[in-house]
Amino acid sequence: MRLVLGLLLTMATFGQNRAPAIETIRRDELKADLFFLASDGMRGRLTGTPEYALAAEWIAARYARLGLQPVAPDGSFYHRFDLVLSRLAEGNRLIVSTGPDSRRVARQGEDFYPLIFSADAEARGRVLFRGFGISAPDLNWDDYRGRSIKGSIVMIFEGEPAPDDPKSQFDGLVTSEYANSLRKTLAAQAQGASAVLFVNGRARTDIRTTGSFASTARAYWPAKPPHLERYTLASDADLIRIPALQISPALAEQILGRQLAPLLEEASQGSARASAESDVTIDMAASLHRTIVADRSVIAKIEGSDLNLKREAVLISAHYDHNGADGAQVFNGADDNASGAVAVLDIAEAYVAAAQQGRRPRRTIIFAIWGSEERCCGPLLGSWAWLEHPLWPLEKTVAVLNMDMIGRSEDVPEGGGPRFKGLKTQTAASNANSVHVMGYSFSPELAAVLREANREFDLTLRMDYDNNASNLLRRSDQWPFLQRGVPAVFLHTGLHPDYHTTADRPERIDFAKMERIARLVYQASWDLAQNESRPRMLKHRTIPPPE
Repeated sequence: MRLVLGLLLTMATFGQNRAPAIETIRRDELKADLFFLASDGMRGRLTGTPEYALAAEWIAARYARLGLQPVAPDGSFYHRFDLVLSRLAEGNRLIVSTGPDSRRVARQGEDFYPLIFSADAEARGRVLFRGFGISAPDLNWDDYRGRSIKGSIVMIFEGEPAPDDPKSQFDGLVTSEYANSLRKTLAAQAQGASAVLFVNGRARTDIRTTGSFASTARAYWPAKPPHLERYTLASDADLIRIPALQISPALAEQILGRQLAPLLEEASQGSARASAESDVTIDMAASLHRTIVADRSVIAKIEGSDLNLKREAVLISAHYDHNGADGAQVFNGADDNASGAVAVLDIAEAYVAAAQQGRRPRRTIIFAIWGSEERCCGPLLGSWAWLEHPLWPLEKTVAVLNMDMIGRSEDVPEGGGPRFKGLKTQTAASNANSVHVMGYSFSPELAAVLREANREFDLTLRMDYDNNASNLLRRSDQWPFLQRGVPAVFLHTGLHPDYHTTADRPERIDFAKMERIARLVYQASWDLAQNESRPRMLKHRTIPPPE
């Protein structure tokens, strides 16, 4: 009852006054912008291509023409960051010695392979197994509790405990940030490990779904560079000083002298017994060629009018990259995510029109169009780069309204395959008025602001995917903000068969629906900007910045 009363009071606090100049957000302007950004000539806006660079410059030019202010200290509309592109080099090795006269030289690509974020480094020593390698004090979980691992090579399971349990103490069915292998490597390094060996403890039990280790290695390091490259944020890669290898379950069992299945069961319980020390000695090295790729998100602001509140900001965001082109095949990315990017531009234009009428928001509004959301591993590179080096203080960020794929309607065919994991069969017609809001469980007060703002637009706001095996909650740019305690929501009209295919074209966009969603986001952002109070986070699980 207290929660219900609290939400009702919150809705009253954020009571709606129609946002000024909202009628300037029009479907014909959205259509014109989207047909340019998702045109064949833009070649799918793939990170590192001339068309991707052109897209950023076009967005920045639009900001300038509107008269928006830069946020970057260099006076540009860019938040600049670097990516690292890795290639296999000579010198990767893994040698297992069980005695002075007995050793096994593991085979790269069949027994092990280096991970793309690994340091160029060597290590030698004995192996300590430490469960999932997760240290989460806020969850009372610490796989490193007990004996020191300083100077040791640590073997850990990839992933996290109970990934199929909706009541998991991590993030339920959503893969938590604690499962991120790069962050696990940083955690092990902080504990004093000299190297990390990752193993898929579940691969041994279901070869049908995981495939052989050799095929996984070939997919991870294909003989020919892939069309869709794998990147690491340079700011993350620079922090890693130890080698990190993926090893096969068979090799892991040989090193430990134990089967993985019982270890997995123990580790999933957080048992202190989920540790082991091997008598073998490992001699290992990771060797990669690295190339730095400059990247950028495109950021602007309109300063608030209130002397005190303008120090705080509401952030409206989307990403502008997609999957490029492969010869004559263009992955236009009209819905994903030209739709969100052009909506940010039209919302910015509405704020400018309101200011020209003498009605500025009390809080500052930041317009962020992120780069490299699609590129793994992991994705969301532009927004993570912002979180690691923000140009606006996170504690002064009131809320994030992120739009990603807002131009279609959810359409899940029967037998749709892994891309629709966790989603029930449904038609686009049944979802013609629907938009998903994710992140609602982290800040019910922010969700209430959206519900109140929606009164005029009467969209069906679906708040049902925060704990879903589709992993949608962590698959767009609101996720990093949630991990650092900033209220954030993800507006999304749903997956469909054209998702990440060449059929995601401008002529398939529902511009009338896009207009309503863009107006909803504008209205909600205006309400957030005008009110004295700010939405609170219900869940305060935060991942600290890497050190």
